Amino acid sequence: MEYMTEPVKHTPGHILCCDCGVLISPNPANICVACLRSKVDISQGIPKQVSVSFCKQCQRYFQPPGTWVQCALESRELLALCLKKIKGPLSKVRLVDASFVWTEPHSKRLKVKLTIQKEVMNGAILQQVFVVDYVVQPQMCGDCHRVEAKDFWKAVVQVRQKTLHKKTFYYLEQLILKYGMYQNTLRIKDIHDGLDFYYSSKQHAQKMVEFLQCTVPTRYKASQRLISQDVHSNTYNYKSTFSVEIVPICKDNVVCLSPKLAQSLGNMNQICVCIRVTSVIHLIDPNTLQVADIDGNTFWSHPFNSLCHPKQLEEFIVMECSIVRDLKRNAGAGMISKKHTLGEVWVQKTSEMNTDKQYFCRTHLGHLLNPGDLVLGFDLANCNLNDEHVNKMKSDRVPDVVLIKKSYDRTKRQRRRNWKLKELARDRENMDTDDERQYQDFLEDLEEDEAIRKNVNIYRDSTIPVEGDTDDEGAPRISLAEMLEDLHISQDATGEEAKSAFEAAVLLARGT
Repeated sequence: MEYMTEPVKHTPGHILCCDCGVLISPNPANICVACLRSKVDISQGIPKQVSVSFCKQCQRYFQPPGTWVQCALESRELLALCLKKIKGPLSKVRLVDASFVWTEPHSKRLKVKLTIQKEVMNGAILQQVFVVDYVVQPQMCGDCHRVEAKDFWKAVVQVRQKTLHKKTFYYLEQLILKYGMYQNTLRIKDIHDGLDFYYSSKQHAQKMVEFLQCTVPTRYKASQRLISQDVHSNTYNYKSTFSVEIVPICKDNVVCLSPKLAQSLGNMNQICVCIRVTSVIHLIDPNTLQVADIDGNTFWSHPFNSLCHPKQLEEFIVMECSIVRDLKRNAGAGMISKKHTLGEVWVQKTSEMNTDKQYFCRTHLGHLLNPGDLVLGFDLANCNLNDEHVNKMKSDRVPDVVLIKKSYDRTKRQRRRNWKLKELARDRENMDTDDERQYQDFLEDLEEDEAIRKNVNIYRDSTIPVEGDTDDEGAPRISLAEMLEDLHISQDATGEEAKSAFEAAVLLARGT
């Protein structure tokens, strides 16, 4: 007979707690955990309630000794700021874990659960979990104090444009909104010739000047005025002023180039039309479709002005229109526009329909015009042109009429416009009817020019129903795919409200 031998199991010995007599595993202190915690509190010295300063205006928290940081609720940045408030007492223990305990956003309380360890009696390591309550106290930061004072500023950027139309300023306003260049401004003041941007530091003003130089053709001058000085510490207090001048050319302006500049641009004609102003001036020759780009340095070296005021635009009706197929190009000619078609048209003023007087001209709008269409243009034949370059030109080189753009029913376009733009919060002067007309011109330019729309955030207007991309007259419109959804989700949006807003954002991202 064989006997099965089982392996011997060694079980650790147990001892009795020296205080309460409970059977426990051996440890260096020979005390159970309950008794050890009753005798030793490793969280002693760590404050259980701490105050945190918060600025309501700029949504920033105060980080000693003198900085304000922007942190989202329950973010890593806010957790680090809270731990720095108790950095001294925490240095005596070992921090194992730290996390937020959820609180109501409007409760003005932040709760942080901490897990710490510390070596206690005879080398025993004790771990403890507790909650530190942070009270959020309102306190206005220094920057917001200066904003509320209205008159305090260290630097100002004065943007000016010597022109009667504000199309360039409306475009510049949308660029500032898109890239968030308004965030550091103390105040934005709207004046007759431009805008004034006030800043609390010279560095912010310089950043704005650099942004303007990258977006529109400009030149600037800088100056500073001494406000106060301390001879003992050798410190000076200055107020800086940056005067920025934008080129006095807007979209749809007719300009006359100097002969030297026209020759350097590929022997193009001196009479040109400005089709767009971005970081450079985009010109097109209506006689040859030749295009050229002029940057700020070139413009200030060879300046030119607009020949006609926008109010001098007259309405013409197209009597005949034919496409020019074969165009002879001169030697050294520049680039030709592929988006336009050269046409020869006979037009007549709508105010002179009772006469037989017609005008012949070439235009870059051959792809848009048909007999019977209305078109806006400048009548150079009956206009008093006061320009040094035009006065030196031969009369046969100056066209009788320069057509600018096709005309549509403005009232119908405004009624069907299902999108909107945001505006800068600024101190406005009285806005007259001429400013409203110029703003409507800018909105129509956005509908007609896709290249400008790429740099502008366009928001859908939910109050107007969605229709097709073109109306009955063929007026260009902005498609729904190019619009952004202007969502306004409150902090307390829960349940179906939050779900519907989230689904709308997802559908917009998919382009449906």
